[in-house]
Amino acid sequence: MLGTVAEAEDAVQETYARWYRLPPEERDAIESPRGWLTRVASRVCLDVLASARVRREQYVGPWLPEPVPTSAFVAAPPDPLDRVTLDDSVSSALLMVLESLTPAERVVFVLHDVFTVPFPEIAESVGRSAAACRQLATAARRKVRGAAARKVSREEHDAVVRAFAAATRSGELDRLIAVLDPNVALRSDGGGVVSAARNPLFGPDHVARFIVGILQKRPEVEVLEQETNDGLGFAMWNDGRIIGVVTLEVEGGLVADIKLVMNPAKLSLWN
Repeated sequence: MLGTVAEAEDAVQETYARWYRLPPEERDAIESPRGWLTRVASRVCLDVLASARVRREQYVGPWLPEPVPTSAFVAAPPDPLDRVTLDDSVSSALLMVLESLTPAERVVFVLHDVFTVPFPEIAESVGRSAAACRQLATAARRKVRGAAARKVSREEHDAVVRAFAAATRSGELDRLIAVLDPNVALRSDGGGVVSAARNPLFGPDHVARFIVGILQKRPEVEVLEQETNDGLGFAMWNDGRIIGVVTLEVEGGLVADIKLVMNPAKLSLWN
């Protein structure tokens, strides 16, 4: 719901703080602690999302959702189908789409479509009628499906990413441009903490020159293939630590979108 692990942890902590602030007799009277906690966590997330838009408008450079390593789900549901659903729910591609939703749409969509919470229960969480929640879910689903329709198979994605890697290693600008979509975009998130492009880059020529340039300027950085929740991506290593995570989107056999997260606050789980 919130796009970063730190904000998610804060929301969970605040939810349990409210639970333990209840008098014992009130806690004992709650028939479904799980339902109560879900409802309160949802309200906390709504509050955070309302203020997050202001913070992100003041963010230095592009704001990208925090990439989450697949190893973070080692203790996730044992059912492989549940695991796939959970992995996909935190892909940076989906999180970027969720950023375009209103806070209420986002909360309703995640609760209903990801965690299958019934609309009457969601209505209590967001303070709206069940019918209104259905409308919010429909609007959110329409936006998400538009992005999902462009998603390619894992095999195609990884094959294109490996072709991109080979072209990058060659250092040949024309070869790299050939694997980029005509409308390719590159966003680099340093959060004002580390050096990164302050504005998105668009077009094969600009993107290719940026990639070749950054690798030439940072010869000490080793770029290795890395599994991510968006499929095959890359980790940037320096002095035994990951200093950047690259995720890519593929369309029509070409790389259409590149996200480079280098803000150290968003890489804590990777190290």
